[in-house]
Amino acid sequence: MIGQIGRATRLKASALLYGLGFFYTVLRETVRFFRKSQVGYKVLIMQILFTGYEALAINAIMAIAIGAAINVIGSSLLPQFGQSQLMYTILIIVITRELGPLLTAFVITARSGTAIATQLGTMVVNHEIEAYMAVGLNPVSYLVVPRFIGVVVSMLVLTVYFNIFGLLGSFIVVQIVKPTPIMEYLAALMSTLTVSDVLSGLLKAFVFGVVVSVVATYQGFSVNRASTEIPVAGIKAVGLSFILIIVADVLITLVQYA
Repeated sequence: MIGQIGRATRLKASALLYGLGFFYTVLRETVRFFRKSQVGYKVLIMQILFTGYEALAINAIMAIAIGAAINVIGSSLLPQFGQSQLMYTILIIVITRELGPLLTAFVITARSGTAIATQLGTMVVNHEIEAYMAVGLNPVSYLVVPRFIGVVVSMLVLTVYFNIFGLLGSFIVVQIVKPTPIMEYLAALMSTLTVSDVLSGLLKAFVFGVVVSVVATYQGFSVNRASTEIPVAGIKAVGLSFILIIVADVLITLVQYA
């Protein structure tokens, strides 16, 4: 039993070290990516289109629903405590700092994280990675880095997009419950919104984008030779990304409010 525990511990430590080495390689190749002519630009554009553009609709619907729900709940509870003026503060904090980057990261993980892991896993099984190496192309530079950059950029843009539509959803509910001129609504929001709110959301979005892209590509390359490992890689990519996103969210929040 002790021997099995020891082997399991060594395997986990080895996987952690390999993962850190993989992350370092991705960062190094990312710096080099823009310094030279890259055939990976097409992969980058396609990744942004898939991760960012094609997720606009679901992100907007989810943001409007969340913003409306927050407003309905707040409008019902806050007046009971004589704190109606806190509605705008709650909207800014909950949507901009927390739910915007967090829910966007979950959407990207479910869509793009799975797709990236399964796609790269399929390429490994079909020996396409070996073909890239045979013609002198670095698989990390050509396959991983464009997806890494594409996911991070899409994550940042979709987070801002989520924040805008989340506050729009709140405005729609305000018009139903208590009609308010849009300029008055926007002025109240802007007086509450601070630079730290925006930077906090963008920082989380950046970190979450890094987590999703690195974990998904790592799990895709971890496939060996069996096609049965491909869906397992996708599941692992989603599960591990969710865990790391939540941990990162908690740590960043603790640092900000400490």
